[in-house]
Amino acid sequence: MGAGPAGLTVGCILRAAGIDCLVLETESREFIEQRPRAGVIEEWAVRGLEQRGLARNLLERAQRHTQCEFRFGGQRHRFSYTELTGHHHYVYPQPLLVTDLVREYADVRGGEIHFGVRDVELHDLDTDRPVVSYTDETGQRQLVHGDFVAGCDGARGVSRAAIPAERARTARHDYGIGWLALLAEAPPSSDCVLFGVHPRGFAGHMARSPEVTRYYLECPPGDDPANWPDDRVWSELQHRLAATGAPPLTEGRLIEKRVLDMHNYVVEPMVFGRLYLAGDAAHLTAPIAAKGMNLALHDAFLLGDALVAYLATGESAGLGDYSEACLGRVWEYQEFSRWLSEVYHGASSGDPYLAGTTLARLRRVFQSPSAGLAFAESYLGKDPAG
Repeated sequence: MGAGPAGLTVGCILRAAGIDCLVLETESREFIEQRPRAGVIEEWAVRGLEQRGLARNLLERAQRHTQCEFRFGGQRHRFSYTELTGHHHYVYPQPLLVTDLVREYADVRGGEIHFGVRDVELHDLDTDRPVVSYTDETGQRQLVHGDFVAGCDGARGVSRAAIPAERARTARHDYGIGWLALLAEAPPSSDCVLFGVHPRGFAGHMARSPEVTRYYLECPPGDDPANWPDDRVWSELQHRLAATGAPPLTEGRLIEKRVLDMHNYVVEPMVFGRLYLAGDAAHLTAPIAAKGMNLALHDAFLLGDALVAYLATGESAGLGDYSEACLGRVWEYQEFSRWLSEVYHGASSGDPYLAGTTLARLRRVFQSPSAGLAFAESYLGKDPAG
């Protein structure tokens, strides 16, 4: 269920083992290959894709990032995390990864995929022969019997809702903060990610390609993008990201403008009968720490490998341990996201105490090698094999 990074990666793993599977997606192929989404992929996740034959284009085209820059108090503070850890980030927009995975799954490995489906329903999940019904593009009702259902259809999909309320707990945290998410047809204004911690609100700058830059602006939750005409957007970005010695941002046409209300949730367990959740269907991490796509890939590696082991040899340990193995990393990333939110938003909270402790945290990251290393390890993501 779902042709995002998690669903397609699981599908590719199954097809590489010669196992039949069907991917169902409510949107069109063109839509998912163009939909703006995350772009930061952690080094361990790229290695996982490479080991499964899914990273050739990524390794040829992705940018490598070795440092980030915080701007606060009108000053620039570079943080070279690669010098501390020997590891780096890759920047490869999710639409490019999805395009690669769709091609590999459907065109190379011969996987079956149906786009534009609707009215999807899941049945008999607590039996050994679950069923999925849906309406296809021709308007015909279809019924599919299988061994397992991988619920990779995101926060609004049917998989998460199919688990009875008494069989799973959903833990949720609302930050009470909005981010105005922006894509600009403008080259990046820095060679690294920028985080502006400012009394008027957080601002972020992230390269997506040599021609396109992702920006974020803190705003009230539920704000209307219409309240942010282009002139106001660029004025706030220039102000919140200004620092001594830093050139002005390179401006351009804004091609995306939407408000994200910052919240997280975690579903426990991530399994109900023969339904296994992965990615945003199981857990949502606000883009504060750029962890969502990485968690989806981690789930997909574990689930794909566990399904192959069971279907090929009858080995069930991977499936039995799946939820617990995923949730360990999920909760680590949730905690870091909350910690980083306090850093990003403390200065604009209106509370002098929170503003003061925010600056103390930031200074400690730059002044204490042990604090800097701890931040770098969380920012980069721990290698599951480490």
